[in-house]
Amino acid sequence: MIEIRNLSKTYDSVQVLQAVNLTIERGGLTSIIGPNGAGKSTLLSIMARLLKPDAGSVRLDGMDVFATSGDVLAKRLSILRQDNSLAARLTVRDLVAFGRFPYGKGRLALADCEHIDRALAYLDLGPLEHRFLDELSGGQRQRAFVAMVLCQDTDFMLFDEPLNNLDVLHAVNMMGLLRRMARDLNKTVVVVLHDINFASCYSDQIVVMKEGRLDALGSPEAIIQKPVLERVYGTRFEIDMLRGQRIATYYG
Repeated sequence: MIEIRNLSKTYDSVQVLQAVNLTIERGGLTSIIGPNGAGKSTLLSIMARLLKPDAGSVRLDGMDVFATSGDVLAKRLSILRQDNSLAARLTVRDLVAFGRFPYGKGRLALADCEHIDRALAYLDLGPLEHRFLDELSGGQRQRAFVAMVLCQDTDFMLFDEPLNNLDVLHAVNMMGLLRRMARDLNKTVVVVLHDINFASCYSDQIVVMKEGRLDALGSPEAIIQKPVLERVYGTRFEIDMLRGQRIATYYG
């Protein structure tokens, strides 16, 4: 599990996170939602040790994230950030192979190649493995980066707004893929999302952030409720049931 205790972070006198306490159990897909500036991406970055908090702690199955060596942590936790562009001209296979760096430090063994092949197959990237990233569509390129994270073979996988710049079809496919990774491969997947309805339809648990604080935590049935969403986002909502799923509509 991921245990976050009393986490705080300030940028230029603005407190972005304020004494956040949160536990994410192993397994399933957890979405983090909330308005702009709520602290979602900052929280995820601290969980992955990309940022250091001003106060508080993050533990991964009891292991202090900030006191653990990078080599050990990289075999337990992986992250795909919003800005995942690379200056180098790489093929899809080259990119996915980066996921094995914590294990072989760039020297690929047979076991590493097998992981790469499995990740390419799982993301249906086999036909594209020798294509350069700049030759791919946005959706294909995003799948390649997810395959790199999958190839790292960590128990905990964090994704910061993975639907950015994806059209509806590719966004739906991406969320279906992340949910399958959680359920089929027994991964703990944590995703920062802006789209409330993707969170509703694909999550096992939803974390709601507002003004740097944990506002609510629970199942989609508990969170996708008119009073909760109106309190957090400050606008009117209506909730409808569609094929057993809660769908939020909102108005100015």
